[in-house]
Amino acid sequence: MFGSMQSGVNAYAKVGIETGVTSASPHKLIVMLFDGALVSVTTAIMHMKAGKIAEKGAAISKAIMIIDSGLRAALDKKAGGEIAEGLDALYEYMGARLLQANLKNQVDILEEVQRLLTELRGAWNAIGGTPAATGAAPGKPTTPTLASA
Repeated sequence: MFGSMQSGVNAYAKVGIETGVTSASPHKLIVMLFDGALVSVTTAIMHMKAGKIAEKGAAISKAIMIIDSGLRAALDKKAGGEIAEGLDALYEYMGARLLQANLKNQVDILEEVQRLLTELRGAWNAIGGTPAATGAAPGKPTTPTLASA
């Protein structure tokens, strides 16, 4: 008659995520993409160590999708110039490494991508409160645009 407690928790979490996405700034959306990719890579590491091949593959596929369809797609190479080009190449590298980790079942490759994502997320968070060089009021933080990635 009633759904399980877990299905209720999952539905509540989904609503929370969807609400967060619809009300998030562009900066926060990028942070959410980094968070999702990191969760997926961490999950893949856990499943790889446990020998759960199907679950590992699904987690790696999700991480690749977030990196390619989220982070890479958000780049504006015209406005972002060399920085955006460099990030695009780095995201492409991470996707290739994730495929290699999946094929070769190598945790160390997943950990490499995890470190890269963690460093990029930290850098993105660091610029979140930095006034833009184009005349933001002193002490008033601005939200960087996706193009500034």
